Amino acid sequence: MTDSLSPSPVLTAALLLQLYQGGQRNFETVLLVGADLAGADLKGADFSYADFSGANLRGANLRGVDLSYANLAEADLSDADLRGAMLIGTDLKTATVTATQWTAADYDAETTHFPPGFDAPAAGMKADR
Repeated sequence: MTDSLSPSPVLTAALLLQLYQGGQRNFETVLLVGADLAGADLKGADFSYADFSGANLRGANLRGVDLSYANLAEADLSDADLRGAMLIGTDLKTATVTATQWTAADYDAETTHFPPGFDAPAAGMKADR
């Protein structure tokens, strides 16, 4: 984790996938606003404090990713796999979450923001506190 949490350079979806394929997993504070990552396999990556606002993550494999304090406003997470993900303080309140898999994902009832009417325990998520 960086000390200052200053934003990382803006990445393109193609560059992110190339870096991931090369073995990089730390993408903390990365800016991927509006990125098209539909169907991408990004399991186990650290995207804490990242900005995915407006991103297309439909059908993405995000198992075990750390999205703590990430911005996913207006992101499409339909059919995405977030089983075991860390979602502490994550902004999901305007995200599309149709048929998203959430089993065993960690969240904080006070700091994680879900879409209206979303029931985290019913989705199989685990409260961190």
